[in-house]
Amino acid sequence: MTPIELYIHIPFCVKKCLYCDFLSGVFDEKMQRRYVAALCTEIKYQAKLHPGCLVSTIYVGGGTPAWLSEDLMDAIITTVKQSFKLDPLAEISVECNPGTLSAEKLNVYRSIGINRLSIGLQSANDDELKILGRIHDYNRFLHTFDLVRKAGFDNVNVDIMTGLPHQTVQKLEKTLNAVTMLRPEHISAYSLIIEKGTPFYEKYKFDAVKQQAGMDTEELPTDEESYRLYKFTMDYLASKGYERYEISNYARNGKICRHNVGYWDRVPYLGIGLGSASLYNNVRANNVRDIYKYCEISEAIESGKNVQTELSSPYFESEEELSKKDAMEEFMFLGLRKINGVARQDFFNSFGIEIDAIYGPIITALRHQGFMDAKEGRLFLTDIGIDVSNQVLSKFLLD
Repeated sequence: MTPIELYIHIPFCVKKCLYCDFLSGVFDEKMQRRYVAALCTEIKYQAKLHPGCLVSTIYVGGGTPAWLSEDLMDAIITTVKQSFKLDPLAEISVECNPGTLSAEKLNVYRSIGINRLSIGLQSANDDELKILGRIHDYNRFLHTFDLVRKAGFDNVNVDIMTGLPHQTVQKLEKTLNAVTMLRPEHISAYSLIIEKGTPFYEKYKFDAVKQQAGMDTEELPTDEESYRLYKFTMDYLASKGYERYEISNYARNGKICRHNVGYWDRVPYLGIGLGSASLYNNVRANNVRDIYKYCEISEAIESGKNVQTELSSPYFESEEELSKKDAMEEFMFLGLRKINGVARQDFFNSFGIEIDAIYGPIITALRHQGFMDAKEGRLFLTDIGIDVSNQVLSKFLLD
């Protein structure tokens, strides 16, 4: 059977964070129930389109999936199990925010097979949480983490952010110390990005331009300070037993996020739900982004109507078959995010040609410059190469 991953999008939040540009928003329970019914219809539809697949991971992201009532999460996971063949050892992850979980909800999660949780802390400093527009404070996070452990979850990720307005090494150290003392199995440490269309963009856009230009900033850390925060995070987590296996991700005791590694290894995946992306048979597709249109498509399918579309799924708003060139570029962009990089043999197995026949001069130049190294049939970025990964990865664009 063909291994496949499922991403399931829940576009609901208690409140939209000030920095967030994800496809999410605040909707009432009636809309949540209508959406989940539509989601379950798409799950069944996609399963019929992709027979013979073995689901190795499920990732329920958002938004804030844990904001759903437990019966709706039960309906989603149960529909997947009834529609697809699920690996008995499948990793099933759900994103949650502090304050959106209860002991009862967690017990339901455990009973339906959810075995990994990702908690969005971002900072242990309440002033930074307020700046970000988060709905919780640090004490609420502690309460949520305690509930998760008492419910028996032994594979937990905590998200933190660096490069926040007015963030100092001392503030970051407080967050890192607070998180590592709890010993979560996984930590994701992301740098703040000022995205267009967000309140943060309106407030910090000029500072962001100065930051990128290496100039002095007013509220955001300078480019040099951001680098110092990034390096401090890496060194601190290493000292606490967290192994960095991707640019922004750290794990202890081998508890990597299998779902995300699948993305970086280009394992086929299906995106289910509003705005979700899929990659299957070298075709990349994106679902519609209008929640009302999405629900209407599912409701038409459920009623037996033939939904007209020129694409391979009525849920898609775009679809593109990747060229060999596109696929090679993506192989390198994604694979080199991993600390252990890419395998020469995997490249040959994927494209029927040696990697040096395509990228030989680039690899030689990057190794000479100290940005890349090779060992045991693998190519990977050095620490210096990772520090300037955007510039290095751009070298793998093919003319």
